[in-house]
Amino acid sequence: MSTRRKFIRSSVMGSAAVLAGQSLPAMEPAPFSVTKDNPIVISTWDFGRAANAEAWKILAAGGRALDAVEAGVKVPEADESNQSVGYGGLPDRDGRVTLDACIMDENYNCGAVMCLEHIIHAISVARLVMEKTPHVQLVGDGALQFALANGFKKENLLTPSSEKAWKEWLKTSKYEPVMNIENKLYNKENDPMPGGINNHDTIGMVAMDAKGQLSGACTTSGMAFKMRGRVGDSPIIGAGLYVDNEIGAATSTGVGEEVVRIVGSHLVVELMRQGNKPEAACRKAVERIISRSPEKAKKVQVGFLAINKKGEFGAYALQPGFTYAVKSGKEEKIYKAKSIY
Repeated sequence: MSTRRKFIRSSVMGSAAVLAGQSLPAMEPAPFSVTKDNPIVISTWDFGRAANAEAWKILAAGGRALDAVEAGVKVPEADESNQSVGYGGLPDRDGRVTLDACIMDENYNCGAVMCLEHIIHAISVARLVMEKTPHVQLVGDGALQFALANGFKKENLLTPSSEKAWKEWLKTSKYEPVMNIENKLYNKENDPMPGGINNHDTIGMVAMDAKGQLSGACTTSGMAFKMRGRVGDSPIIGAGLYVDNEIGAATSTGVGEEVVRIVGSHLVVELMRQGNKPEAACRKAVERIISRSPEKAKKVQVGFLAINKKGEFGAYALQPGFTYAVKSGKEEKIYKAKSIY
């Protein structure tokens, strides 16, 4: 029987099966070979180096990737000199520091908090949401109430330096709900566009432990002087972070609204499922942003970072300037991601 006849016959039989109510076997990709005894952690931006070092203490001792990513991102959360994550983060227009975070393990368990105030380690609250509630996300006052009920201490996250920056912003910025004004709140002398190297707002971290299991974490204080209640991609599972233990994990940074629109991190993982290497998958996700809005893509920054089950990693960004940190038994290095523009 000719190839064409075989194709037609199989198509007709498949259609008949559907009409008859029979389910067709699912098409599964060939599983990746699992890399063991070769732990690795990667995270966004230069300050990821210190976060990786903390995560590595757990990974090098044979610990779980989930514990490693939580411990790692807690480093920038507690660093008051880092004004884009946790304590000392730049506030919203009302002068209130609100934090967003999410975490995901190798079993599709995940938890997130959004618009959380007064708690330094938003990532640890997100983990408790994952482990102690039937929910994935808690927001605002509810997230704070949950944190306090679980022993977290209420603290003032607005440091003098962040408060000073906010008051300087108030002198020249109108307090009104102008669409997308958050994307314009950056120092054009130091940074050519929103989400750039001096205007990033996230640490995203993914890791593979010695057993070959993956986990990830993402935490941020969000865009500086954002509208009250604004949430970007960072605490949204599938946007700012996604982990599929059969395939790989991905995280993102930059202007979160653009990542949310394409469910970016999930897209990167699905592209790896189709056989793309991490860097190629990240590039294709970036290209998706461009195809959706070509002119806007030239004016903002978005970067993706990914790892697969082989321990291969890669990144890609819209604009130059996105860096990421890698720590394994073989290397400790800052990489400059490739970019479209």
